[in-house]
Amino acid sequence: MAPFPLIDDLPEVELQAVLLDGEAYRLGEGYVPIGVAPVPATRAVAALGTRTPRLVAALGTAAWIWGATPHPPARGEFLVDLAARWRPPFGGGPLVIESRLRSGDVVRWGEASVTSPLRTAVDLARFRTHFGEHEAAVMRRLAEIGGFEVDAALHAMNRGRNLAGKRAAGERLRAALSPS
Repeated sequence: MAPFPLIDDLPEVELQAVLLDGEAYRLGEGYVPIGVAPVPATRAVAALGTRTPRLVAALGTAAWIWGATPHPPARGEFLVDLAARWRPPFGGGPLVIESRLRSGDVVRWGEASVTSPLRTAVDLARFRTHFGEHEAAVMRRLAEIGGFEVDAALHAMNRGRNLAGKRAAGERLRAALSPS
């Protein structure tokens, strides 16, 4: 069960009226009752919305859920476990990466799941094609939220075998998280 009910069963016109009346606000891809704070659990439920619970919010979506960045990505970013036997819907939609999810990689709020701050930082280091100061700042914020340091991030990444981009990700993690 979700920590709060999303407002997702109204026609679009009524949703707009609820927003205009100040009874709800838009958060990510969902509508949330006005009395519910935008904490990580709320953001996770809003990011997943009515999507299948097999999806796990990841990368930029997870960074936003944890509060490491102020805005969600324009296109939702998710992982799905290799064992989930999941097929993406036809056409566009969110970015979904198939990956192995280990114990401790995922935090759950009801049916909404998000990668842990540690897993999120490792994935950002691995999967981002551009990595600049903004991305490094997001990783430092995730480390602060998750209470981990560079050694823990490198250890978590090294648990996986044959990871694409592992060497570059290690360099990014060291650059972003090593003490100056």
